[in-house]
Amino acid sequence: ILLIANPLNDAGDVENQMEDRPAFSEAESDVVRDWVRAGGALLLIVDHTPWGAAARNLARRFDIDMSNSYTRDASNYDRDYGSLSAVIYSRENQNLADHPITRGRIASEKVNVVETFTGQSLKGPSESVAFLKLSDMATDELPSPTGAKEKPPRVSAAGRAQGVAFRFGRGRVVVLGEAAMLSAQIAGSGEGQYRVGMNRACIDNRQLALNIMHWLSGLLR
Repeated sequence: ILLIANPLNDAGDVENQMEDRPAFSEAESDVVRDWVRAGGALLLIVDHTPWGAAARNLARRFDIDMSNSYTRDASNYDRDYGSLSAVIYSRENQNLADHPITRGRIASEKVNVVETFTGQSLKGPSESVAFLKLSDMATDELPSPTGAKEKPPRVSAAGRAQGVAFRFGRGRVVVLGEAAMLSAQIAGSGEGQYRVGMNRACIDNRQLALNIMHWLSGLLR
C-alpha cells in the first residue's frame, strides 16, 4: 500500500503550491499509475487548497477531479464544532454510502458516523463509490487569485465527495479530500481546547481508518 498525504512541491511551503509546479513530475505520476494498475494499492489524502493544486496531476492519472477549495456543507455540519466545514457523514443523513469500507467485516467494524474537518471536494471516475458524499447544499470556496481584493468565488459541490474508492486495473485506490479526519489532534488552549480527528467523541473515524487499510490490503472484499 502506497500512502501519500498532503504532498508539497519543492518550494517547501504551502504558500507556493501551484498547479504549474506540482508535487510530482509527470514521469513519477505515470509510475504510480502503472504500479497501481498492476496490482498496487494507493491511499491518496489531499487536503484543502493549496494541496489540491500540488497533487492534481497525480490525481488526474486516476480520473480524480480535485476542487482545490475549502468545502462546506450547510446541511450536514457539526453544530458543536461550529463550522460549516466540519462535515458529518452518517447513515442517518444518507451521505455515508454502503461499501465494504463502511460495512467492515463484522458488526463491530461497521462505520456509522464520520466527520471531516475542513477539506476540499472530489469527483471520482464513473466506477468509483463516493462513500463520503456531500449533500446538494455543499459548496466549494475556490482560492482567489494572488492579490485579489474580492471575496473568493463559491460554487456548488453537489454531486461531489470527500472520500471515494474504486478498483483500478488489478489495484485499488482510495482518495480522501481531507486529512485531519485520520489524525488525532488537540486544538486550542485552556478551556477552549477541542479534539479534532479520530479522538473526537461519537464518531467512527478510527474504524474508518482501519477499514480503508483493510480494503486496500484485500482483507475486505
